[in-house]
Amino acid sequence: MRQARADEYAEFAAARAGHLYRSACLLTAGDTHLAEDLVQETLGRLYVRWRRVSRVDNPAAYAQTVLTRAFLAHQRRRSSTERATDVLPETAAAASDSLLRLTLLDALGQLPAKDRAVVVLRYWEDRSIQETADAMDTSSAAVRTRCVRALARLRDLLGEDIGAYATP
Repeated sequence: MRQARADEYAEFAAARAGHLYRSACLLTAGDTHLAEDLVQETLGRLYVRWRRVSRVDNPAAYAQTVLTRAFLAHQRRRSSTERATDVLPETAAAASDSLLRLTLLDALGQLPAKDRAVVVLRYWEDRSIQETADAMDTSSAAVRTRCVRALARLRDLLGEDIGAYATP
């Protein structure tokens, strides 16, 4: 029985890891290393509770909720221990990244963590306001407020002519 659960978990993890990673990349505004850490933490938490998780109606949504909460917890911890610097490490330019993608990731990175989480859950994950509120452990009114504020901030950051960044 234990091996069957382990196999079931391995199959679930293999199927959902890519989607979780893409969501984590958006939550972290393109920080792929942190995204990998968040996905690993999420899958680890799911493994420990797999017997219970496998019985819920939608384990994928449960995993997404765990990922979002891990991200928000990381943001709270980071604010007290890490300090930003103006010196960035040298990184290789990605040939496949378009100007639009980089601009959007930069704009997402300038949003506060909770606003960024709302945008990713509502518009990337296509969740309802109530599902987003449940994932973030907050009220639906707070989600609506954060959506309005985050979208207004994105409009300010990106300007009116976002289409100029898209390649023809």
